Parts: sequence; structure tokens; C-alpha cells
Amino acid sequence: MASSSSPQPLSTPEAFILGGIAACCAVTVSNPAEVAKTRLQLQGELVKDNSKRVYRNTLDVLVKTTRNEGIRGIQRGLAPAILVNGARLGFYEPFRQTANNFLGLSPTEQNTATSVLAGATSGAVGATLGNPLFLIKARMQAYSPSLPVGTQRHYRNSFNALSSVIREEGFRGLLRGTNAAVLRTAMGSSVQVPSYMWTKRQLVNRGILSAESFWTYLISSSVSGLFVLAIMQPTDTVLTRMYNQPTKTLPNGRTVGALYRNPIDALWKIAKIEGVLGWYKGTAAHFLRITPHTIITLTANDLIINLYRKIRSRQS
Repeated sequence: MASSSSPQPLSTPEAFILGGIAACCAVTVSNPAEVAKTRLQLQGELVKDNSKRVYRNTLDVLVKTTRNEGIRGIQRGLAPAILVNGARLGFYEPFRQTANNFLGLSPTEQNTATSVLAGATSGAVGATLGNPLFLIKARMQAYSPSLPVGTQRHYRNSFNALSSVIREEGFRGLLRGTNAAVLRTAMGSSVQVPSYMWTKRQLVNRGILSAESFWTYLISSSVSGLFVLAIMQPTDTVLTRMYNQPTKTLPNGRTVGALYRNPIDALWKIAKIEGVLGWYKGTAAHFLRITPHTIITLTANDLIINLYRKIRSRQS
């Protein structure tokens, strides 16, 4: 039997399922903050004077949305959010173990290079495969029957959203913003788990906390959340804008975005019209979303994996 300091690596299905469960727990808690973030990012889109604001800040979004739309309002887009976040974290551990094996390292070794590579790759793959879900999630979160900001599209549910996109924009419409999604998610995922593992390793190796301490999980997750927020925010704003932008049909019948051609074009136009600070709209909401999301995801992931290994060891 393997010692507690060198646990047996999880199989790919085990790692995928356990990581997915952890992410699903987190997204249920963090989704209201993401609804607020989405609406703040769309407020004052490509408008130089943003003095007439529907929402003043994150708390104002949450209060007004709850009052006017109820719990359903602050949890708009929850179903696709659960699916896409569960898949993204689920890919991480199999990719990391594969990279370790390729370099001749132990599957359980936490190597910084393979962790960053696995994080970026799992983020990019998750973003590519999950782009239709990312797309409808953003549009569902942006919709408000009482205090609308940005382009408004009303979908009854996720299936209605997917069918509406195909009907109105074609199958290519489901791929809208994929390049921005890959850029945004790869950047965030490249630092999320590696920064968590690095912080955890420092706390344990320096004798500050034990590996199994709840505070170790909490502090490591908090540091990871800050890293993710710092590197991801501009591309996150761009992604929201590209997903939710109005569309137009070209003479050749192709449907394209009416405001932004690609992520670089979006970054340039936002900075030119709204100023560089336009990239950082919704930062506070993003912090309130990404920090608890990261804390719950990574803490739950560790706890769930440890519990699973204990159950498995008892049965063997």
C-alpha cells in the first residue's frame, strides 16, 4: 500500500469525475457574482461618457437583480456554467499526469512546468469544446427584463439558447468568440492550479501549516484566486463583449459580430473609446466570483480526492 506522502495516482476517469464534482460545487456559489460581472462589463459598451449607469457597483447589481428578477435572476446561466467548469477542471489532472509521464517524472510529482502546461492545455481544451456553453452562459447572464445592459437575447433555457443560436447564426455561431475564450481560459488556467500547489508547498515545506490543514487549503486557494484575477481580467471583459455583441449578415450570407472582429480588435476599441480602465470593468465582481470559486474548487478538489482515496484504500 502506498504511503500517505506518495499516494497512488488517480486514473483519468477518476480524476475527471472528481475534479468535475469539485468545480460544480464552486460554480453554484460563484454564479451570482459572475452575473454581476457580466452586466458590469457590458454597461457603457463603446460609449465614451458612461455617466448614466444602470448599476453603480457589484452590490448594486446583486440587489437590483434579486429585487427585480428573484433567485432565478442571479442564477441565470447556471446550468451551462456547471457543465463547462466541471469539464475544465476535470481535464487538468489527466493532462498533468501525461506530461509527467512524458518527461519521466512520477505521476504524483507536482512539477511547476508540467503543472503550468497542464493548466493552460486543460483551459484551452475546455474553452474550445465548451465554447457553445460559454456563449449561451454569457448571453443568459446578460439578459434582464427590468434593467437591461448590452445586447439582449431572451432564451428560455440552455436547449432553447443553443437551438436559437443555430437557427439565427448557423452552426458557426456556436464558435463565436472561441479565440477569445481560448486566450482567456488558457491564461487563467495556466496559473490557477500551479499557484495553488506552489503556495501549498511553501506552507507545508516551511513548517507553517500541515498538508491536511483546512487553512492550508484556504490560503493556497486565495493566493491562486488573486493570480487568476490579475492575469485574466482584460481578456475576460473582451470575451463577454464578443459573446454578447450584436450580429450582422454579410452579402455572402455569413453572420459575423457587428462590433468586434477578434480579441485584439476588441481590446483596441475598448481602450480607444472607454479608456484602458474599460478592460477592468467588473473587476470587483470578478474578484468576488473568482476568489470563492477558486477556494471552493481547489479545496473541494483536495477534500474529495482525499476522501475518495480513503474509501478506496479501505475497500482494497
